[in-house]
Amino acid sequence: MVQYDTLLIRYGELSTKGKNRKDFIRRLDQNLRFALKQYPELTYSRTYDRIYVHLQPDSDIEGIRTKVSKVFGISSFSFTERVDSDLEAIKARCLEIAQEKKEKTFKIITKRHDKTFPLNSDGINRAVAGVILANTDHTVDVHNPDFVIRIEVREGSTYLTCDKIPGAGGYPAGINGKVLLMLSGGIDSPVAAYELMKRGLKVEAIHFASPPYTSDNAKQKVLDLASMVSEYQGAMKVHIIPFTDLQLEIYKAAGDPYAVTLMRRMMFRIAEKVAENNRCIAIGTGKSVGQVASQTLESIACINRVISMPVLRPLVCMDKVEIIDLARKIGTYETSILPYEDCCTIFDPKNPVTKPTVKKAEYYESRFDYEKMVQDCVDNDQAVIVKPQEEKESFL
Repeated sequence: MVQYDTLLIRYGELSTKGKNRKDFIRRLDQNLRFALKQYPELTYSRTYDRIYVHLQPDSDIEGIRTKVSKVFGISSFSFTERVDSDLEAIKARCLEIAQEKKEKTFKIITKRHDKTFPLNSDGINRAVAGVILANTDHTVDVHNPDFVIRIEVREGSTYLTCDKIPGAGGYPAGINGKVLLMLSGGIDSPVAAYELMKRGLKVEAIHFASPPYTSDNAKQKVLDLASMVSEYQGAMKVHIIPFTDLQLEIYKAAGDPYAVTLMRRMMFRIAEKVAENNRCIAIGTGKSVGQVASQTLESIACINRVISMPVLRPLVCMDKVEIIDLARKIGTYETSILPYEDCCTIFDPKNPVTKPTVKKAEYYESRFDYEKMVQDCVDNDQAVIVKPQEEKESFL
């Protein structure tokens, strides 16, 4: 039986980052240590293209696997057994591993990072396969093997494994700056948070509450969703904005068709101010093109006109089925469909305009003093720090 003593971490996109590569790897190392901080027995080392997590005999392999699978910036990882970088030692241990396997066909994959090792990768493959073929009933199948033994030869140590576990990919959370995400209680925005984090962004959230029309359950639902996605970056700040007075004034001034357009324009104005106050350099949303009236190109253009800050829409070209599938994958779907309405659905218009114009939106906005009300919303921001269930602090 393989006795795991080292967790080998491989980078993916990080290898393309040129002069910034060291910063990305340093952040990945920090995030990995943070994710595994409940395992104080672990020690760490790293080379140009790998991070090594040194395990103890009683380390919780499954718990560590779960934590590492949620760290962005990792291409793949393997629990490995370390042996001396000696051909006979490598052959002997690989033979023992193969003898424990009930499956019949195998393949050897070697990466020889130590170029002083006397055999190249193909030579090692042949030597190891030869000893297995001579001492077992196994046969080689290079195309569809029942099991694979992977060998990484380094100076001083060689790492053996039969597993290569896909990582979360992307960039280390927080390396590319901070974004303020508009977080509702729906399916889309938590998925957008996940996608933004995957691109190396630190996510803060802003949520618009309209008590007494929206309930405490709706607010808690949003905080629960924030807690779920914060597992991918560490603690998340959620800005709760009291939106009732402004929302009611919008409906008085504009009536049914333009209410959603004005509401979104006001939300963007508030979000930009909150973002600036919290050193966020972009706003994020979970919108995709054409799903509802506020997501037509005309609506997007009209709404965007009120701010100058960049707006990131990671779901812009995804359809609803794709979004739901990803929500299920990250575990937010069942919470998102709980029947607690937010401010965007509680006053659901019957006939929203699908092709609003800036001129008409500005006309309706001229009918009330929205600038003061927008500032009041910002001034009454109620920020909450939401943490993953088992975490106590942020990466950053």
